[in-house]
Amino acid sequence: MPASFLNISTYKFTPFESDELPAIRDRLREVSTAQALKGTILLSTEGINLFVAGLADNVNALLAEIRTLRGLEDLTPKESFSAEQPFNRMLVKIKKEIIAFGVEGIDPSRKPAPKLSPKTLKQWLDEGRPVTLLDTRNDYEVRLGTFKGAVDPQIDHFRAFPDAVRKLPEEMKAQPIVMFCTGGIRCEKAGPFMVREGFQEVFQLDGGILKYFEECGGAHYDGECFVFDRRVCVDPELKPTGSALCWNCQMPLTLAEQRDVRYAFEKSCPYCFKTAGA
Repeated sequence: MPASFLNISTYKFTPFESDELPAIRDRLREVSTAQALKGTILLSTEGINLFVAGLADNVNALLAEIRTLRGLEDLTPKESFSAEQPFNRMLVKIKKEIIAFGVEGIDPSRKPAPKLSPKTLKQWLDEGRPVTLLDTRNDYEVRLGTFKGAVDPQIDHFRAFPDAVRKLPEEMKAQPIVMFCTGGIRCEKAGPFMVREGFQEVFQLDGGILKYFEECGGAHYDGECFVFDRRVCVDPELKPTGSALCWNCQMPLTLAEQRDVRYAFEKSCPYCFKTAGA
């Protein structure tokens, strides 16, 4: 089956007035519906976060509309293609934050952490440059794949990241750190927070793992990357891997885990058994 659906994901931290958000929401919902698109668009006073899929011309029509908004003229998404529509419906929402963090005073639009391009990170790793890689994602995402040697903060949601940072070894504050996540948005808040906590040399991987895959393939990376749609995971070629979500507990499962004797389609998986203490 040809890969006919264009999948885009992008975000930008740029200030909006709260009283202008309802009109923006209604207009983007109208355009998305007219173009038969599915996915999610989140709006807040701090900016926009979206992941949407549809036919290429229809997706581009939405992007053209978004780029008419102040501060979003240069919005550039990451792209991949799939044979099936990966989303179930279209949502356009106004939220307090476009990525929930829960820490006041973090403003990526005015005080961002320095960005490191995927090609520069690969070069640093090729050279063996001393650098600490920090994965800012949730534990179930890290389990499916991460950069070799990366530090796992062992969190189950992003709001737990600040406490995890405060538990990192004190000597890490003097080390060069490159943090990363799926598409970059979590690092936009994690980076300035770490600087505020006293970490002296913090970079964020520009565009996250997905942009790294696009530009550098799977070099220095083990496994696959969890994505928040029906593809579940993609490989370094940005193709679905066959991983699936457990119908019961919603835990992502690799192909190997789906062959486990405790896995039953639409019933249970090895993680359900662990949760139940079996």
